[in-house]
Amino acid sequence: MKKKKSIRTVLKSLRFRFFLAIFLMGLIPCTILSVGLYYIYEQEELQSNLISILSQSQIINNQIITTGYLSNADNDTVNTQIDTMAQAFMGRVMILDSSMRVVKDTYELYTDKTIISQFAMEAATGGTSWDYNVSDGFLVVGVPIYENSDAIDIFSDEDVSSDKVVGVLLFTRSTDMLFVSLTFLFAFIVILLLVDAIISYIIAIVLSKHFTKPLNKMANSISDIQKGIGVGSLEINNYTETKEISECFNEYSSQMKMIDESRQEFVSNVSHELKTPLTSMKVLADSINSMGEAPVELYQEFMGDIANEIDRETNIINDLLSLVKLDKSKAQLNIVPINMNELIEAIMKRLKPIAEKQEVELVLESFRPITVEMDETKFSLAMTNLIENGIKYNKTGGWVHVSINADHQYCFIHVEDSGMGIPEEALDHIFERFYRADKSHSREIGGYGRGLAITQKAILMHHGEIKVMSTLGEGTQFFVRVPLNFIAKED
Repeated sequence: MKKKKSIRTVLKSLRFRFFLAIFLMGLIPCTILSVGLYYIYEQEELQSNLISILSQSQIINNQIITTGYLSNADNDTVNTQIDTMAQAFMGRVMILDSSMRVVKDTYELYTDKTIISQFAMEAATGGTSWDYNVSDGFLVVGVPIYENSDAIDIFSDEDVSSDKVVGVLLFTRSTDMLFVSLTFLFAFIVILLLVDAIISYIIAIVLSKHFTKPLNKMANSISDIQKGIGVGSLEINNYTETKEISECFNEYSSQMKMIDESRQEFVSNVSHELKTPLTSMKVLADSINSMGEAPVELYQEFMGDIANEIDRETNIINDLLSLVKLDKSKAQLNIVPINMNELIEAIMKRLKPIAEKQEVELVLESFRPITVEMDETKFSLAMTNLIENGIKYNKTGGWVHVSINADHQYCFIHVEDSGMGIPEEALDHIFERFYRADKSHSREIGGYGRGLAITQKAILMHHGEIKVMSTLGEGTQFFVRVPLNFIAKED
């Protein structure tokens, strides 16, 4: 049964993010364009009306001055022009003289009456004023009537402050028609936005599903691989990113498979080697029990063999424990200043009996006193494994040469031996904890690919590095570099 996704999970999904982005990209520009169109249309209509009113007002004002209409309002020609203007614009025209007395009112409500209006007062001072009152639904325009009206253009920027204002033309009209046209425009815009929202929604659904389909396919493939029913690799190449993820996953899967195989081989080898000493000790013990009375020397020889097998098994177990401890204590370093010269000298002193047994010469070359901030126990373990490998994998009469030096920043340790060397194809794998370059010889001398893994791990914990050069049959060189001053890195 498919698990139902929570709202939070859906909102955090990449598909929803794609959907939202595409939907908004389709809706927002259209909304902005529609709002802009509405505003521009409203302003254009308003300006068009205003210009027409002012143009007609200038014509009437010229007639008023020419005919002396302000003193005698019985002029039929002027009255006709005023009435025509009122009818044409479906509004109301009032002509006021300099004393704010209404000379002409197309509504015939305030004729011969004095009115005080903001627009009339502003016009009387020589300035054309107008107001578009949306709430009241009216457009009001006040136009001054100048004494020398023939010489004045109300649309020009000419300074007319010196000309005498002898009257005022007030025009008032309802904006209901403009409101109706804006209402139709608004309805059209709403319909347009709804259509755009539907189209954007459909496109967003389709594209978001299309864009995330490879990711869903990838998730299902990984799930199948996890369950053991998949092909074991990803081949999702729809996009560059999914191709890169597939390649990285396949590489990681291959590495994990190799590691798993190596671990299985390692466990098998260790099991065999742990079993071998136990079998040997069992045989020796049974032999002792069956001998009855035997010389003391024979008992001592058998007990010595048993002790050697115990030591062999102890070494295997100790190496395994060292690897585990290093894995669990990455950040648990006891950093103190250590005299590197004395540390390497002490290690070589401890390993001298092993070297003498195999007739291998140990040589230490130190160029200057060196103090390094490090964990003595872990780094000592690393260098012990490195030098001990040079002894074990050497030839009779061979040598191991160790040199230490430093500059202002790093300590350099060079370990070189005259041993059997490492095959070229194995150089890239020798630091893998489950890898053995020469399986038959490794079993013979007790090496299982653990020592170099321990060495590299400890060096990396000190932010150092280790490199190797080797020639098969001639010997091996290890180059170690560690900082003189340990600086803890933040995770």
